[in-house]
Amino acid sequence: MTHLEAFLDQAPVLKQTPLHALHLSLGAKMVPFAGYDMPVQYPLGVMKEHLHTRAAAGLFDVSHMGQVVVKATSGKLEDAALALERLVPVDILGLKPGRQRYGFFTGDNGGILDDLMIANRADHLFVVVNAACKDQDVAHMKANIAGCDVTLLGDRALLALQGPKAEEVLANLWPGASEIKFMDVQDASILGADCIISRSGYSGEDGYEISVPADKAEELAKALLAHPGCEPIGLGARDSLRLEAGLCLYGNDIDTTTSPVEASLEWAIQKVRRPGGERAGGYPGAARIEEDLTQGPARRRVGLKPEGKAPVRSHAILYAEDSPESPVGEVTSGTFGPSVEGPVAMGYVPASLSEPGTPVFAEVRGKYLPLTVTALPFIKPTYKR
Repeated sequence: MTHLEAFLDQAPVLKQTPLHALHLSLGAKMVPFAGYDMPVQYPLGVMKEHLHTRAAAGLFDVSHMGQVVVKATSGKLEDAALALERLVPVDILGLKPGRQRYGFFTGDNGGILDDLMIANRADHLFVVVNAACKDQDVAHMKANIAGCDVTLLGDRALLALQGPKAEEVLANLWPGASEIKFMDVQDASILGADCIISRSGYSGEDGYEISVPADKAEELAKALLAHPGCEPIGLGARDSLRLEAGLCLYGNDIDTTTSPVEASLEWAIQKVRRPGGERAGGYPGAARIEEDLTQGPARRRVGLKPEGKAPVRSHAILYAEDSPESPVGEVTSGTFGPSVEGPVAMGYVPASLSEPGTPVFAEVRGKYLPLTVTALPFIKPTYKR
């Protein structure tokens, strides 16, 4: 056995989504991501894919994410909602049927174990979690939610259709596309497939996320891509789109060390779950998070706008002055923003330096590049509320 054969024999086998063959046929460049072989870009290229999504419509394969059903053994949605509230600082009981909201699992130290979407599906909750965390998330729910069945769906794909022409593209296949609003969730039959459609996404644009049976995914994807305004989009553009929109990537901008308040995500903690609220506390890390809510966190996630055209990448150290004596934080995400026509970044700085307009510096290859703390997002979202 050669060294290469030995390496390949020991290399982890990457999982494939139901659209893997389609990606290859479309000329995608594939890369390992969260244990899956995923398309990072297509022949169009990251820059053009990004701009096309902002101008028309882009189709993303997000089938690697975890789709989970949480159903109370009593059959009552209320019981499932209250059970899941023991793991998230979010109002699930008040979530109306056919609606979803953003949330996060918190750890005992008040850090974020994962961020997720939670939908009220009338008799159960439909939870979508990140690919890299889905196995531990399911184990976490099964271990800590009493009186509920927690099922990871292995037979469904997930597509994201994003951009100002997303409604037009989907309406060709489903007349209900224009009727649902931002964060609505409902059933739909498309090309004979039983789909679950939400009006949501990860790009800052209007759009939809479509859960579809795995064996129908390629047919649906091809039908959507048949529209002249729709192009396949890879992970590269997905990252620059979400960063321009000021959206967090788990493992970069949020993790087990960042509280939701530090991460500027307190908007997702409803009043009823805050100190003084009817169902305040009762979730892991509540003491730290409530302290951050009432007294303010020591640091904050902020937008950062570097001067010039050079991107400042994640893990660059931030300084209050252009010298090594004043480290104050770290860049967590950074890239060139095609729509902004310049570099964009996010990172953590002390609360005292978090006001927009505050100057900071990042060390890049021994030089201290000036950045300005900037309000998020970098672009104006076009969600259809």
